[in-house]
Amino acid sequence: MPSLDKPGGALAPTTTVKWRFPSTHPEGRKFAAGSAAVTLFAFLLGWQFVGWILVGLTIWIFAFFRDPIRTTPRGDNLIIAPADGLITMISKVAPPPELAGAEGLDATEYTRVSIFMSVFDVHINRSPVTGRVRKVAYMPGKFLNADLDKASEDNERQHIVVETGAGVRIGFTQIAGLVARRILTFVQEGDIVEAGERVGLIRFGSRVDVYLPAGTGPRVLLGQRAIAGETVIAELGVQPELVGISQ
Repeated sequence: MPSLDKPGGALAPTTTVKWRFPSTHPEGRKFAAGSAAVTLFAFLLGWQFVGWILVGLTIWIFAFFRDPIRTTPRGDNLIIAPADGLITMISKVAPPPELAGAEGLDATEYTRVSIFMSVFDVHINRSPVTGRVRKVAYMPGKFLNADLDKASEDNERQHIVVETGAGVRIGFTQIAGLVARRILTFVQEGDIVEAGERVGLIRFGSRVDVYLPAGTGPRVLLGQRAIAGETVIAELGVQPELVGISQ
């Protein structure tokens, strides 16, 4: 809360934010508990070398399923990154057939922004906008490298469409990768979600595509890292002309 600034007698903000250790998502606790149990068993048997390897594995599992708190910018026209990771592709494409239809996207051209999540990134996915979930469509498929363009058509994936209060529909797709073997979605059709709200999870290493409607350009660049629930990747109706440099 603000406090009185003694020298001038004016109100000065004194609110601070403290770092906190990220919690582990419930989906990962069973894996971490199982790994910890096997680790303990290895040490009890005297398998010191194996035990220390399993210690590292257990720590990695806790880290993989970490679920940090994110601060989401508010704005009716803002589109927020749904995933942590590297911006690997920005291209003009037609939406996948599973995203189109009466409850989905129009069959027009969209700007697809692809965010690749490595096994070291946070894998909790978040809604890019506030609105009603109009469509959830799961598609079985292969487990190719999620960084490949054809992964959006061949890999196991889950499509989600959220319609904002202004009637704009934003589609995004969770795509499994080489080692990913399960896509989890926390929402159903008809649910109301907030921008930045947790909507899903992918195990282990994958990609999320976001489809920006016509007239909306990305506010991110290839090679940039996105933070789920925090990075503004676009603003509806705005076509920014960004130039960047990798250094």
